[in-house]
Amino acid sequence: MAYTNRSDVNYLGRLALIGANQTPLLNMLGGLAGGIYRTSQSFIFPVAQPYSLSAGSQPEVTETESVTSRTATTVTRDQDLNTVQIFQETVEVSKAKQSTVGEISGLSAVGVQPVQDEFGFQKDAALRQIAVNLEFSMLNGTYQAAANATTGAKMGGLATVISTNSTATTGATLTKTLMDSMFQTMAASGALFENVVIFCNAFQKTKISDIYGYAPTDRNVGGVNVKQIETDFGVVGVMYDPQVATDDVYAVEMSVMSLMFVPTEGQLIIFEDLAKIAASKKGEWYAQIGLDYGAEEYHGALTGLATE
Repeated sequence: MAYTNRSDVNYLGRLALIGANQTPLLNMLGGLAGGIYRTSQSFIFPVAQPYSLSAGSQPEVTETESVTSRTATTVTRDQDLNTVQIFQETVEVSKAKQSTVGEISGLSAVGVQPVQDEFGFQKDAALRQIAVNLEFSMLNGTYQAAANATTGAKMGGLATVISTNSTATTGATLTKTLMDSMFQTMAASGALFENVVIFCNAFQKTKISDIYGYAPTDRNVGGVNVKQIETDFGVVGVMYDPQVATDDVYAVEMSVMSLMFVPTEGQLIIFEDLAKIAASKKGEWYAQIGLDYGAEEYHGALTGLATE
């Protein structure tokens, strides 16, 4: 986006941010202030070291065998990785634009236009854009390590990292049977069910309320808004998130989730003024952030659901 100048006009009226800009997953993790976070000195970081045991069986060991050394067994481990990526937003406002707060376009009326500091407005909007981009990346990102300085690092998001308990529904309508199957698969994989939250877009959120909702008869109140589901494995929260693909539903074990930062100059996210070249004020937000999702086996997903 080009720098902000007097062609970007002022108006009267209350400021209203429109569009699907909510960031519920980021908010639950504490926001950009880093309520739940870890730090690393490297872009690539481990999220889990998964291992598994053999299926349960009944041993048959004789007394004679018990006094001799038995054949050793080895439990092998693996390592799952993710990466932080660079988030950067630059703002630049001409001195002429910054000073002409009284120039108003559109309907003229008595009042003061709400943006009295154009640079401050653009700075706040840029930070909000980073939050929205981070939310989208945590949900939909495709992992890409930065092999060199000319390759952009990209974090793996839930849509691509959940594999063990992910079911491709091939256009099926969301049902309780599908939800139960996802929970059962998660349980079989060792999911903790300590703080599982369903993340879904508006269409599937409505379906979940239809599936689990029960509205008592009332002459003045109607409708349901299901925010929790009682399952055989514990209570599961339900959260609407506009950044989730319309045909997906994710069951996320929040107890193992956190943001990962590679601090810059000792700070998680910084704003710095950039060099003045001429008659403008310029600065940028900069952060290096990734998602630590723990063991992907603790999460579940239903993909490719019907959307009509």
